[in-house]
Amino acid sequence: MQPHLVSSRFLALTGTVVLWASAFPAIRVGVDGLGVQALSFLRIAVAAVALLLVAPFAKVRVPRSCDLPMIALCGVTGITAYQLLLNWGEVNVAAGTASLLIAIVPAFSVLLGSLFLKERVSRHIVLGTVVALAGAAVVSMAKGTGGFTVSALIVLAAAVVQGVYHVATKPLLRHYTGLEVATYAMVAGMVFALPLAPATWHATLRAPADALACALYLGLLPSALGFVIWAYAVARLPLATSTAALYLVPPVTLVISFAWLGEVPHLIELAGGAVGVAGVIMINGRNPARRHRGERGGAPGRPTGGRPATVHGGNARRGPHRIAETVPGSLGPTKE
Repeated sequence: MQPHLVSSRFLALTGTVVLWASAFPAIRVGVDGLGVQALSFLRIAVAAVALLLVAPFAKVRVPRSCDLPMIALCGVTGITAYQLLLNWGEVNVAAGTASLLIAIVPAFSVLLGSLFLKERVSRHIVLGTVVALAGAAVVSMAKGTGGFTVSALIVLAAAVVQGVYHVATKPLLRHYTGLEVATYAMVAGMVFALPLAPATWHATLRAPADALACALYLGLLPSALGFVIWAYAVARLPLATSTAALYLVPPVTLVISFAWLGEVPHLIELAGGAVGVAGVIMINGRNPARRHRGERGGAPGRPTGGRPATVHGGNARRGPHRIAETVPGSLGPTKE
């Protein structure tokens, strides 16, 4: 029984990485056939409906009215704005390049957390943030298959709003599970995306089959299923193992993009991406002193402190809550 459990954990973790990595090339195909607005709305709507269907079986609770403003902030930033900006950026930015830029989301989460949550930032986190941003700057200025610098900056803007989402989820994760927060945010994001519905209708009528298939795929698998199996994996694996798996998303994206789209990344982009990932690894570095005090390591962008083993209100174990804050667009890789 135990070997089966262990294999299922790593199978779920592997599946999450592959799904989130595949989201970037799928966006390229979807944008070409549907356009930015229609792809964004379809993906959000499909994911929201799927999560709502799962909600009764996952025992997702109705949120408290006092938390609705924060849920709205999560929806408009981490879902609606993130999808629009990422899809817009990928009009001219290669899928692999976009994944390298989105990988530095934890750096923005740290900066925003220090500004708005007054989180104490250690020296190695500051250094890691500088390194990650430097790597992103190199990728943004590359002239290979990544395309135009302006489009790369738009993808970076998507990373910024995803960082806002991570910071906004922290108060919610004290009272709700990671799956609950994702469901609330997705539904809120769909509400904010409703103005895109008319354009989506017209684009869908003339869209090619492969673009529609990609929109359905993005909503059902990377967005909805990806988050569910991610929550399953991180609830059963060590924090370090789960977090380390996220570093595999960009290289897996590069492989899938090459096989699917024939994209070959520029060497400068690869170098910048490696620097960016190295910076994120530094941000996620754990302080040995904290382990000796019996504290568990925080999620990326969570440099100090630690919550009790249970969340306020007696909710699920801490693991899924903490890891949910690290997702780089669990739509994708958060969320792609």
